[in-house]
Amino acid sequence: MKAINSISLLIILVIASLFVGVSDISMTDILSLSEEQWLVLRVSRVPRTIALLLAGIGVSVCGLILQQMTQNKFVSPATAGTLDAAKFGILAALILLPEAGGVLKVLFTFAFTFLASLVFLKIADRIRYRNIIFIPIVGLLFGGILNSVTVFFAYQFNIVQDVGGSGESYGAWMVGDFSGVLEGNYELLYLCIPAVLLTYLYASKFTVVGLGKDFSKNLGLNYRSVLNIGLVCVSLTISVIAITIGMIPFLGLVVPNLTSLLLGGNLKKTLPFTAIFGAIFLLICDIIGRLIIFPFEVPIGMMVGVVGGVIFLVLLLKRNR
Repeated sequence: MKAINSISLLIILVIASLFVGVSDISMTDILSLSEEQWLVLRVSRVPRTIALLLAGIGVSVCGLILQQMTQNKFVSPATAGTLDAAKFGILAALILLPEAGGVLKVLFTFAFTFLASLVFLKIADRIRYRNIIFIPIVGLLFGGILNSVTVFFAYQFNIVQDVGGSGESYGAWMVGDFSGVLEGNYELLYLCIPAVLLTYLYASKFTVVGLGKDFSKNLGLNYRSVLNIGLVCVSLTISVIAITIGMIPFLGLVVPNLTSLLLGGNLKKTLPFTAIFGAIFLLICDIIGRLIIFPFEVPIGMMVGVVGGVIFLVLLLKRNR
């Protein structure tokens, strides 16, 4: 029943996403669309909705993987330095490879994100005081260092607003925004699909890895290989989303926590729901962002940051009771 209700809500939100916007297209027009209306749907509304689904699923699943591997409910791409590492990777690509295409930028960003994730897990593994709040605080400090270095070099190379006069702005990646998603510039997001499928196949192994290296070896599991597979899935997904959409904070933290509160901690059971709830959460935030100051819109990164930040604060206060 929960699955049917969730999928039904997702379908309703997908339909709403297709018909909410400045261009006046209603459901009653669907059988008699003008050439202009059809063009808006095909070039803008459908790609935007698909991008919302893929980004919502990808970031939420990444958050769940990180939480399982660290056995900490407050670890996510936003609190483990993953998003900040992606920013650093994008900046490095813009400085070193200013003429590179999207795929090369993704590979560059992926390398930085993967290395930063390895460093964070190594730091977390060495911390003896394993308080549930302490690990994400360390992650925020780690991300803050990466972000400071990124901003420093962005100002040093004078590319905060524009990259070499090309019109390509580094600042455009700092806040997630779906308003620029059009047919032909979002397709890299499809790389999230194999990463999510691989996550489902390795779900139980990620849980075991989170219990420690010795425990994993005792169960006959190759700790390092499974860890690397998890980090590859996270790094690839976050890199693709960061390059295509920008930064979406708190999504990978809030959705897995809400899912576990509703459905428990069985990863095989919660993973599909985490993906669905992530897409629902992002669609709701995007639709609100499009309507709240219509005909203008609030960037998705800002909407998710506000809503997710409030939920994160509530979760923190609840844990401390």
